[in-house]
Amino acid sequence: MEILSVKDLSFYYEEEKVLNNISFTIHDGEFVILTGENGAAKSTLVKNIIGLLKPATGEVNLTKKNSLGEKLSVGYVAQNINAFNSGFPSTVQRFVESGRYSKDRWFKPLNSRDYEHVERALAAVGMTEMRQKLIGQLSGGQKQRVILARIFALDPDFFVLDEPTNGMDRFSRREFYKLLHHLAHEHGKSIMMVTHADEEIEGYYDREIRLIREEGSPWRCFSMTSSKGHL
Repeated sequence: MEILSVKDLSFYYEEEKVLNNISFTIHDGEFVILTGENGAAKSTLVKNIIGLLKPATGEVNLTKKNSLGEKLSVGYVAQNINAFNSGFPSTVQRFVESGRYSKDRWFKPLNSRDYEHVERALAAVGMTEMRQKLIGQLSGGQKQRVILARIFALDPDFFVLDEPTNGMDRFSRREFYKLLHHLAHEHGKSIMMVTHADEEIEGYYDREIRLIREEGSPWRCFSMTSSKGHL
């Protein structure tokens, strides 16, 4: 089942073209990485996909329903999350728990299945022992992990992750890649992850989408290469 289709997408910052004729698809159960040199407008492409920016030309079609016929849920983690100040009044535990609430159940208590998701999410990012800490007291890397834990607790159909391993050590990154591979291949989740660690992540993902500079064009004009399989 096709989750996302991007066709002939172009985008400008004022008069400067930064994306040119981008086209690709992502299917359910697929773990795709988005790579490219620094300045390749990867984050800009992600923001066009999830609706934070509007393409100048072309189309972005995100399916409305998942494979079960339910409303598709999307979990987005932006690059370099550091929005919590020292006075943010939530513990790690409470913040991750909030990922289990949807629009129609804010006043319903969490059940055992919800708490199971929360426990797994905290363990997945190595924050179990930090659950009672206030988020505002955490380092930037720890905040990034908490944001990821909340997304995992949400259990979305489509994960959109913009360099999510910032602040993780090598061991934690490898465990994170294993988790994403498991979510895609065992639970049918769709994953699009911006990363520079394409060699380190080798063997865990299914396809690579690489943004490259067009020959003879301004250095911030990019197009898509062919995807290549790895598993």
